[in-house]
Amino acid sequence: MLQYKIVPVTPFEQNCSLLWCDVTRKAAVVDPGGDVERILDAAAQLGLEVEKILLTHGHIDHAGGTAALARQLGVAIEGPEREDSFWIDALPQQSKMFGFPQGEAFTPDRWLVDGDVVSIGQETLDVLHCPGHTPGHVVFFSASARLAVVGDVLFAGSIGRTDFPRGNHAALVNSIRHKLWPLGKDVAFIPGHGPMSNFGEERESNPYVGDYA
Repeated sequence: MLQYKIVPVTPFEQNCSLLWCDVTRKAAVVDPGGDVERILDAAAQLGLEVEKILLTHGHIDHAGGTAALARQLGVAIEGPEREDSFWIDALPQQSKMFGFPQGEAFTPDRWLVDGDVVSIGQETLDVLHCPGHTPGHVVFFSASARLAVVGDVLFAGSIGRTDFPRGNHAALVNSIRHKLWPLGKDVAFIPGHGPMSNFGEERESNPYVGDYA
């Protein structure tokens, strides 16, 4: 079964996630925005072997530590979708803008597209392209664990910002309603910031994308 641990990183308290296969103890780090040593310590305490980095999108608080972590571990970077390449190329400028440690641009080993599958040990995650917050944002979904890692698409009681370059509010709402809701009300999700929730709760009460919004 797929297991997870949330490791908050950066001054933005971004929910970096460790996802792992409990049979093989092989793991992926999702959205290492910074505080690389904290992430490595968490993986070591759990006895995990990190085999890849997965990215939902290219914002500094989600991707800022990616190049350093990949280099330190010698692992591949998978995601996001190619439309976020301009955000990744701009990581050095993003770090200055938000007062982060110097960000480093990189090229993912694998750009992801809607319908792709990524593996972690014996576990697999479906890739859903969910633009709106950024044009190349992706979500990772485990059908067996009923768990989604949604980055900054959806939050408990809120949705992602769309006022950044190439953000699109209509596209974001469409992504949530037509990509996420069909996965099932029982699906729990790890957002990019704040507490976890599930799709049923958000459909019931989210003021932006709930069924009664």
